[in-house]
Amino acid sequence: QVQLVESGGGLVQPGGSLRLSCLASGIIVSINHMGWYRQAPGKQRELVARITTSGSTNYADSVKGRFTISRDNAKNTVYLQMNSLKPEDTAVYYCKAEGIVAYWGQGTQVTVSS
Repeated sequence: QVQLVESGGGLVQPGGSLRLSCLASGIIVSINHMGWYRQAPGKQRELVARITTSGSTNYADSVKGRFTISRDNAKNTVYLQMNSLKPEDTAVYYCKAEGIVAYWGQGTQVTVSS
């Protein structure tokens, strides 16, 4: 069993920055890849960024060059640094841990508005 707790969401003006954190606990050795997803009202949940155990990353086209995913294995934490935020980035952001079973966090709200 793995538990994921996200933090760092909030309200930010367009052009601003936020850093999301996802702390994993439990049977960490079962986790391979980690990712951030988001879901805006009335839309499907979509991949934002993903990082493998070896550190390889991939991003949604809409966030390339603005968002950076990273992981600190010693702290069992994955981060999402979000820069140059746009109103269309407004969503609930979820952390996902992938192993034999997929685990999701409870989500953290990010609102980009002036």
